[in-house]
Amino acid sequence: MISNKNLIHFFEKNNYDLRISNNGRWIDQKCTPDVVCIVSDCILNYLYENEDDIVFSVTDIWKCDYTKENVEEIFSKPGTDHEKSVNEYDKFFSQPIELLASSNVLKKEKKGNRNFYTVNDLDMLQYISWKEKNTVEFLFIYIKKVLKDSKIWDSFSNFFEVQTQEAYLNLKEKFENYIIENTNINKPLEVRRIFSKVINPLAYKFKKLGTSRGRISKNIITYSSLMYNQENFRDLVSNKPKNITRKEWIEQKGYQINIQFYRYQSEKAKKQLKKHNISYRNGTSEVSDAYSQGEATQVHHIFPQHSHPEISGYVENLICLTPTQHLYKAHPNNNTQIIDYEYQEVLLKAKANIIQKDIEHLGDISIYEFSNVREVINKGFNENHEIENNDFVGIMNIITLHYLDN
Repeated sequence: MISNKNLIHFFEKNNYDLRISNNGRWIDQKCTPDVVCIVSDCILNYLYENEDDIVFSVTDIWKCDYTKENVEEIFSKPGTDHEKSVNEYDKFFSQPIELLASSNVLKKEKKGNRNFYTVNDLDMLQYISWKEKNTVEFLFIYIKKVLKDSKIWDSFSNFFEVQTQEAYLNLKEKFENYIIENTNINKPLEVRRIFSKVINPLAYKFKKLGTSRGRISKNIITYSSLMYNQENFRDLVSNKPKNITRKEWIEQKGYQINIQFYRYQSEKAKKQLKKHNISYRNGTSEVSDAYSQGEATQVHHIFPQHSHPEISGYVENLICLTPTQHLYKAHPNNNTQIIDYEYQEVLLKAKANIIQKDIEHLGDISIYEFSNVREVINKGFNENHEIENNDFVGIMNIITLHYLDN
């Protein structure tokens, strides 16, 4: 995982002045954080499966099995082989891939009338693909750098200071005129389609108003509003009254959980944790007990995926175990539908200790975040503890008290 310092350095060494590149496709309508994130992950998976074939096209990415297994269901799209979906999939993959090339994460080469790509910065691509939060950070710095290099940042900065409809319309007009004058885009409608993808990631990071339906937004831009899939299960369950179950609350709100999305996030997190455990712990179990001998080949959800899908993709809720630990202790009698609650306490404390050491040792390149630890504990226990940043002693006390009371 790259650090914030590496991220900033990557952008500082590139010049994105649109007056020089004349590139109107440096960002586009489909370039939402969740789409850029999953497309980056699909590229990485394609490369891992085709080690000798590092040159790829947009079609290569959307036709691979990994893409079919995930994108179709997560984004509620027709099959990637469906004849009517060709144009939609072309935009869905080509626009984020073009953004990655424009930012120099990828290199693009034109052969005839087709574009082919290679990876220019593998670490950056892995960073973007790991989680949507990383993609948001990447897009924020990228967009800001493009606007500054292109000498149009001041217009955006002024709008974030003067949050009025008049300032909004002034910015929108200036942006449209600038793009039409300096890039290969010559239609205002095309510029308007990408305007929200430029202004809203900035507004979210600055906690300001942005754009919605062609007007200044009524509210501060939220994380979920940046996404292609704007359903946000975590927002929903965070407002759940304590006296009813998640299932009852979801049914009451008429909400449909995108199970495939959480399954995909979970599997991606498992792969990341396994790689991290091999790199920093030689693939050993994260729990030292009588059953920890051998390689930790199993990745276990401390709070089960079926009951806590909203935290199923958090590495802070995953732990590497040996097969015996997983199928004898964590899931008694090899029944993966039940868990041993006494052993769950052991796993939580062991994981908290490992996360603390990892953060202290690796700093901002750690795969863990304390804010996620806090969220896992609160969501897992269905409680609402206010825990100061990096207060692992407080985390341990909360875990101990919870199991004493239950």
